[in-house]
Parts: sequence; C-alpha cells; structure tokens
Amino acid sequence: MALKVHGAILSPAVLRVVAVLKEKELDYEFVNVNLQAGEHKQPHFLALNPFGQIPAFEDGDLKLFESRAITQYIAHTHVDKGTQLIVPDHKKMAIMSVWMEVEAQKFDPAASKLSYEIVIKPLLGMTTDDAVVAQYEEQLGKVLDVYEARLKESKYLGGDCFTLVDLHHIPLINYLMATKVKALFDARPTFSAWIADILARPAWSKVQELLKQKTG
Repeated sequence: MALKVHGAILSPAVLRVVAVLKEKELDYEFVNVNLQAGEHKQPHFLALNPFGQIPAFEDGDLKLFESRAITQYIAHTHVDKGTQLIVPDHKKMAIMSVWMEVEAQKFDPAASKLSYEIVIKPLLGMTTDDAVVAQYEEQLGKVLDVYEARLKESKYLGGDCFTLVDLHHIPLINYLMATKVKALFDARPTFSAWIADILARPAWSKVQELLKQKTG
C-alpha cells in the first residue's frame, strides 16, 4: 500500500487528511504516532517532518507534511477518484484558494485555541482559562460574521460545490459542536445550515466510525 498517514487519530490536522482519503475512496495505511511517548520527536519521524509535528504522509518515495498541503496533493493527484474536491476553472480555483487561506489564517487559530481550552485541557486534567476562552470566542465570532455573509452568496465557501475549503473546517467544527461554542454557530443560521450539510457527508461518517474504532 503506497499511501501512509502518520499521526494520532484525535488530531484535527490528521483528521483533515483522513477525511480527504475517505472522500476520494482511497486505500491507505494509518501509522499511529504516540505523542505521549515522544515518538514525533524521534529521528525516524523527524525524517518525515523535521518540525516534529503530525501528520506526516508518504506516497511511495514522496514524503509530505502540513495537512493542507497533503490534502491538496491528494485532491490533485486523484482527480478521477471519489469526490471532486478542487475546481478546474482558474478563477473559481482562485476564489477557493482565498477561502482556504481564510480557514488557515483566520478560522483555525481561534477555533484551535478554543478546542484546546475547552476540549483538550479537561481531558488532560488541566483547568480551562475562561479569560482565554472569552477572548477567542469574540475573535471567532468576528470571523463567523464574515462566513455568514459569504454563505448567503454561495452554498459552500469556495463556490457552489463542496471542496477542500469546506472539508478543512470539519474536524475542528465537529469538536466544537459538543461545547458552548456551538452557540456561536447557532446564532448564525446560514453558517449553521452549512455545518449541518458538511457534517452529514458519508465520508465524514466513515471518519467517525474510524475514530470510534481507534479510541474504543
């Protein structure tokens, strides 16, 4: 099997890659990386990602890291498989690229911080910092106002069809839906409808099944 994903299955970045593979209906090998044991800082893993972060990805002799770069590679390399996650038109692709940057630069920083404070810290027995939560809720709310306006113009963030842009949001949104941050989503009906759409995708259901298998 040529395709290998190295990571921890609970990581949103790893789940982005797995979700793309499920959308593309591709076979792959999942190689678990034990973060608590520090495997991501060992020489064998640093040979895949010199920054010691997950995920890492292999396709034969090609080694990649950074989840969004990996998803783009898979989408471009396997255009003829599964869901079309990119668009052939240059102007539409440019718009899609803009919103991919928005996800990475605007949405993810705030959403990741909230996920860490509200979801991850309690799992680790740490105390959530309410001041930090309030700060990033306000920051995320401003981003979501822009999303609400955008999604009134087109069904999906990148245009009229589901693409990588939408997929990149799914793991973090899925985690935050079980927290008080859901109120920010619910307050924006168009955004909330978009969430319901993307979380209902069959490929994401398969990812959820995998999560249950891996986490018991």
